[in-house]
Amino acid sequence: MKLLHIVATPRAQHSNTLRVSRAFLERFQTIYPDLQVTTINLFDEDLPKVSGANIESKYTLMMGQPIDKAHAESWRNIEALINQFLAADVYLISSPMWNFNIPYTLKYYIDALVQPGYLFKFTAEGMPVGLVHGKPMVCVTSRGGDYAPASPAHSYDFQEPYLRAVFGYCGIIDIQFIHAQPMDITPELREAALGAAIKAAHNLADGWKSR
Repeated sequence: MKLLHIVATPRAQHSNTLRVSRAFLERFQTIYPDLQVTTINLFDEDLPKVSGANIESKYTLMMGQPIDKAHAESWRNIEALINQFLAADVYLISSPMWNFNIPYTLKYYIDALVQPGYLFKFTAEGMPVGLVHGKPMVCVTSRGGDYAPASPAHSYDFQEPYLRAVFGYCGIIDIQFIHAQPMDITPELREAALGAAIKAAHNLADGWKSR
């Protein structure tokens, strides 16, 4: 099994998000000893441009036409990112909430990744169809406040709905979320939230085969 770990936090070993993700990965690897983990740290990556020749190539593809030869070399960088994503059997996204949504590096990665003819296509009637099937995703987040469904702040959560929507559009519908929240109110609440999230991560890993 191949797992792609998409890291969207700049805090490295200080990241609360990664503490929860590591708990999931460690438990998951005991269940799948042959697990191959590839990590892409978005704050360290030189991601391909979503502008210039590449944006022209995207719209060329959307019109159902081949990419211009002059743009082919630049587009190969986009294809390499897509191929890395499609080579995985399962995805793990580690992302804090920034301003009610995802960090800009993760949004940029998604903008580079989600391309017509690769992750989705259009039917003759113009309806979008996802092309990525049978590949589950786990999203680990940390949030300063409490955005749970019963919380008054729930309507400010644009992080989970966006990730569900954009990857669901590509065909990935088996998406599990683990939220560490609230993290920025008191130290006591932070530790309780971390403990609950780590427990949820262990439980998700333990019950993976029976999902």
